[in-house]
Amino acid sequence: MSGVDLERGDLLVCAGVSAEFRPGELVAIVGPNGAGKSSMIALLAGDLTPSRGTVTLDGTDIASLDSKELARRRAVMTQANDVTFPFSVRDVVEMGRYPWAEQSDPARDSEKVDSALDRVEVSYLADRKITALSGGERARVALARVLAQDTSILLLDEPTAALDIRHQELVMQLLQDKARSGCLVVVVLHDLEAAAAFADRVVLIADSRIVAIGAPNDVFTPETLSAVYQHPVEVINDRGALTVRPQRSPHARRGVETPNHQS
Repeated sequence: MSGVDLERGDLLVCAGVSAEFRPGELVAIVGPNGAGKSSMIALLAGDLTPSRGTVTLDGTDIASLDSKELARRRAVMTQANDVTFPFSVRDVVEMGRYPWAEQSDPARDSEKVDSALDRVEVSYLADRKITALSGGERARVALARVLAQDTSILLLDEPTAALDIRHQELVMQLLQDKARSGCLVVVVLHDLEAAAAFADRVVLIADSRIVAIGAPNDVFTPETLSAVYQHPVEVINDRGALTVRPQRSPHARRGVETPNHQS
């Protein structure tokens, strides 16, 4: 994307955004609430059209590609994963195969669906209604649909937000493996430690603009993060492994009593 602005009414939600995304890397987009992260994913997906600037895919303006061609080249997981109709989990994941309906066969489609269900550990839910699942289970089913789509580009908006610790790690490892296999994976995250641990590069956004792009060790500095998040942030670098955490009052620690000012 080059020189991209996105206006929504009187609001400029992306301003002068330029970034290159390459196959074989996992890129994390991070920043405060309302910074423009989801809009950036939607622009990369071709779901939003820039007010100015261009978004290209392999040198082709993404706006010139029809929906079926886009669906064969990139898969998108948004924050809104709700399915209101009582489809089975397997039905939902099979929707990821629709772009290939004219080029695939039922046996291959079934294999892709089975593999996706297995990789996010929801095979045991295959016959359950999607409307009966928890938020975390639905998020994993949504990711399975994206995996079943079998594209070389994955664009995911907060895929770990509803997950417990184990499944957060499972999903991030899975996405890192997809990048290592040659896919481009772009993921919006609020968990800065997960971004530091798994991302090859991070894009730090604030106030609709890119503040920094680079390796986590270069972007995640106490000064930069504290300024962007408007809260003191500690960054501990232990031989390349980053720990990123907000500074807290000693009184926030469990078991520490606050002073008693009553007479």
